Amino acid sequence: MRTEGEVVVPDPVPDAVPVRWRTAMEAALYGPDGFYVRPGGPGPAGHFRTSVHASPLYAGAVARLLLWVDARLGRPAELDLVDVGAGRGELLTGVLGALPAEVAGRVRAWAVERARRPAGLDGRIRWVAQPPQGARGLLFANEWLDNVPLEIAEDGRYVLVAPDGTESPGPVVDGADRAWLERWWPGSGRAEIGRARDEAWAGAVRSLARGLAVAVDYAHTAGARPPYGTLTGFRGGREVAAVPDGSCDVTAHVAMDACAGPGAVLLSQREALGLLGVSGARPPLALASTDPAGYVRALASAGEAAELTARGGLGDFAWLVQPVGVGGWPPG
Repeated sequence: MRTEGEVVVPDPVPDAVPVRWRTAMEAALYGPDGFYVRPGGPGPAGHFRTSVHASPLYAGAVARLLLWVDARLGRPAELDLVDVGAGRGELLTGVLGALPAEVAGRVRAWAVERARRPAGLDGRIRWVAQPPQGARGLLFANEWLDNVPLEIAEDGRYVLVAPDGTESPGPVVDGADRAWLERWWPGSGRAEIGRARDEAWAGAVRSLARGLAVAVDYAHTAGARPPYGTLTGFRGGREVAAVPDGSCDVTAHVAMDACAGPGAVLLSQREALGLLGVSGARPPLALASTDPAGYVRALASAGEAAELTARGGLGDFAWLVQPVGVGGWPPG
């Protein structure tokens, strides 16, 4: 390993044989020196900005969604909140702080993450590698599925990749991957085979005994698949080439409609947060004269809400909402 500035760069692998993208992503993100599991460093927040990091309004909205689930479950003695792809536990920390004390006292908070538990994390948060089985409550996955490794295909063949990012054509796509392409991404050209994401999400949903499962991510649906794919990298807050050497995040948007199970609802983040009380509307100007400090606070909150719901930005993220043994959300 070596460092270039603040970036950790793995040593090159001599004469590395190109492999399929799913294998390369798994090693680059979650291998012994993988981007997400390497000890130290700032975690995902140091490389890209998610809704969780943009504003505490996001955690507040998730807290209100958990309160809805709590009511649907009859306010049980133990209420599970499972954060899949928890980063450094920022969302769980924010939600626990936003909940009424009585509800927070009943919550079992689970951070599902392959990296090590960060120092100083709230002791109420359990740190686990897999979602707990039989949970009753809310399972929430913010920008997790886009980092589930997947295969890349081009003109009906798997794409192979070397550690330096050089691509070459591989064998013909066959079996379950071919069936997935025919169903969800037909046609020639470049495609991202989301079958592994479908399976990962189905497994997460199955872990819930009762409650609501929500996935939030960059996404696309049938009829609007990107013709050249979306595979890219992020490092230090900048978009970079997708090089699977462990030096950067490697990510691709999610075919969210393929992940959806029976009864699931797809919403934009703008729609979902609006239903949860997050609005970018400016406060009334009259408040500036009657309560100047309150006006400034409300104005700042409106600015944060506007970022979370912006067209062309975070507001265009997709929310996949999957009920498990409860009435669907949104109500009505």
